[in-house]
Amino acid sequence: MNLTVKTLNRTALLALSPFIGILLWLLFSTIAIELSQDGLSEPDREEQASDRVYMKEAAAGLDQARDIAVHTSQSIKTEIELYNKTNAEMNAIAKTATAQAKRPLQIYDSNITAKLGKPAATINSDKLRAQLFYLKNDSFRSYAVKIQLKSADAMKMVMGGSELGKSMTTLEAVKQHKAAVGVNAGGFADGGGKRYPLSTTIADGEYVSGFQASYSDLFFVGLSDKNKLIGGKFTSKEQLDAKKPKFGASFVPVLLKGGVPQQIPAKWQTSPKRAPRTVIANYKDDQLLLLVTDGYNEAGSSGASLAELQTLLRGYGTIDAYNLDGGGSSSLIFNGKVINKPSDGSLRKLPTHFLFFK
Repeated sequence: MNLTVKTLNRTALLALSPFIGILLWLLFSTIAIELSQDGLSEPDREEQASDRVYMKEAAAGLDQARDIAVHTSQSIKTEIELYNKTNAEMNAIAKTATAQAKRPLQIYDSNITAKLGKPAATINSDKLRAQLFYLKNDSFRSYAVKIQLKSADAMKMVMGGSELGKSMTTLEAVKQHKAAVGVNAGGFADGGGKRYPLSTTIADGEYVSGFQASYSDLFFVGLSDKNKLIGGKFTSKEQLDAKKPKFGASFVPVLLKGGVPQQIPAKWQTSPKRAPRTVIANYKDDQLLLLVTDGYNEAGSSGASLAELQTLLRGYGTIDAYNLDGGGSSSLIFNGKVINKPSDGSLRKLPTHFLFFK
């Protein structure tokens, strides 16, 4: 048999035709392969069903959690509103109760102020309230300062200098210590060109020259660590220490105790009978009253008698009252100005001063 190349090509083409046809069909047709549920095994169907149940339960749980959160939020909001309302009501009640509690004190203060008249000047700060009054008396001119202490450092007693025996005027003491109000304090004794405070004297909680038991008509007067006026006769240091004094000075005599006039020693009724005077007293609400009277000299012909001061102080409603050094020592400084008329013609240098700070 005689085979040519052409014959072989035709034979190969015929042999490959079925395969070429299949290849072209695969290239130009879309084949979709589907698996029926019947093709899945039983475990696979159970797993899908379990997943659907889980998702359904999870969705239900989320809905329930959302509902609870909304309800809780509303409850919290309601509780906050109720708390704020209750808190506001309680604050209002507290303010009302405080105002009502203060009202008796305010009425009392109004009453004792009315007895003094209308204040000529007032100093009011976080530390104190000081009201100055010009009083009208038949036989003498006098001045009063009613003081409410609001803090522990609103009042103190200062010495006349850095050394015992030194002295200065009350105005100098006020300026040096930057005080708002000043008044002369205890008595003194001169010696060796120096001026020493009389008897028991306490400054800054310390005894200046030791304790001296009260004798004759001497008393001690000062302020306790509770800002209360303390005074009287003390026979022992322990007796005075029990009062916890911060400061104080000594002089004569006691004028009132518990609102009751005390017996004025015969000597002090006539020597001198009248004079410039300085008195420190207190009210039942612990306010203080400084009372200073004018006089032309210390001869006993002008100024106030101690009995007259007792009557005045009782009328003003004070409880305890103590006569401080008088005569040319009487000094009252208010807001940087000398209020009284010193009988010496000028202020006297003194070893102790009561000062008040704003």
